[in-house]
Formats: sequence, C-alpha cells, structure tokens
Amino acid sequence: MENNPYKGKKILLVEDEETLAVGLEYNLTDEGYIVDWAKDGRKALEYYEANDYDLIILDIMLPYFNGFEIAKRVRGKSPQMPLLMLTARTNAEDKVRGLEIGADDYLTKPFNLQELLLRVRGMLKRKMWYQSSSLGEPTYSFGDNTINFENLSCTNGVKKFVLTQREAMVLKYLIEKKGKIVSRKELLENVWHLSSEIETRTIDNFISRLRKYFEPDPERPVYFKSVRSAGYKFDDETENNLPRSL
Repeated sequence: MENNPYKGKKILLVEDEETLAVGLEYNLTDEGYIVDWAKDGRKALEYYEANDYDLIILDIMLPYFNGFEIAKRVRGKSPQMPLLMLTARTNAEDKVRGLEIGADDYLTKPFNLQELLLRVRGMLKRKMWYQSSSLGEPTYSFGDNTINFENLSCTNGVKKFVLTQREAMVLKYLIEKKGKIVSRKELLENVWHLSSEIETRTIDNFISRLRKYFEPDPERPVYFKSVRSAGYKFDDETENNLPRSL
C-alpha cells in the first residue's frame, strides 16, 4: 500500500450485498481507513448516531431505510459529511436526485475498485480544502446575501436557509475565482472529480439553484453569469447598482 495521507480516517460503509461489502471493507482497511460496515439502513443510522465519521459510502437499495432517506437524515445533522452513493440504477433521474439530496458523488455498479478508492481520496481531499478554505473566510456577503461556510447557513434579506455541502463547495469555488470564467470541466475536476455527461448537466442545475437562492431575479442573473460556450463567472462588483431590500 502506497502512503495514504488520509490513513486513519473513519468510514461508514452501508451495503447489504455481503460479497461486495466484504471486499470493499478489506480494501478500504488495506488503504489505512477505519471501517464500520452496516448491512441495512437501520443499522447505518445506529452507527451514524453513535460515532463520528469522515466519510460515508452509501448504497441506495437497502432494507428498512433506503440510501435517499439516510442521506436526508445525515444532511440534516452533518451538512459537511462527504457522501458517496453506490447504485445499481442507471436512471439519470435517480443520480440527479441523489446529488440534489446532498450526495457528493456516486458510482454505478459494477464499478472499478481503484476508481472507488480514488473517489474516496478525492472526497477527503476536497473536505480538507473546504474546511481550510472556510477558516480563512468563514462568511461572505454580497447584495442582500450572507453565507456562513462553516455551518452552511445563509440569509437572503429576511429569508434563512441552509445549503448542502455540494452547493456550498460550488459557491465557494466560484467566489474564490471571482471575476474569472470557470468552465464546467474545471468544476467537475475540482469540485466533483467527475467527467460524465450527466454530471455536466447537473452542474447547470446547481448553478440554477444558486441563482434561485441568491439572485434578485433568477431569470436575469447578475452574480452567477453564464459565458456562452465557456462556463460560468461569479461577479459581485455590480452589486452597488442593484436595488436593496427595504
């Protein structure tokens, strides 16, 4: 095993297919991770409530509680918990639903073991980047909007809401690249670590949601601008020209 900078990180593996789970547990342990294996949704929630984890690998089709239900419970308590969903489903709507609920990434069965291990490292790396980045500037304001990147809470005038970690990571990345064009490919590689067509469309959906959260008029965005055939650009330099809420 090559040196793993994330050795000792604790992972909750939720998978009811025993042969697959045993193999994953063995290989994750061989990578240096500490692994708890839950065979069903009920046991997964028991483990989650009793322990602190750095990442959760979560199958969708499970006894008692499915992966979507577990993801919602986890996101309600731990908005920054990295979630990797495993699914035998190839329906694009299921994948988008998982990402919109708050999953950070997904793999469709059957998958390559090395790809899963790379995804795990990438997610732990992004978590550390996000945490260290948030320490330097835990809050950010533009227009009537204020975002707390530590607890993911936001205000837009008098309206209060909470972002998912993925929404916050996309927003954080765009803010750090303020004034510069960010391509979909760049977002995929640096925030998603993915490259397939469905995730490209999902990025557009995430930008659309950020516009609904933060733009005075989502149909005429001034902060999250589309650059034709190039990508997106965050720009708050024009905010002084916008009408303010009374």
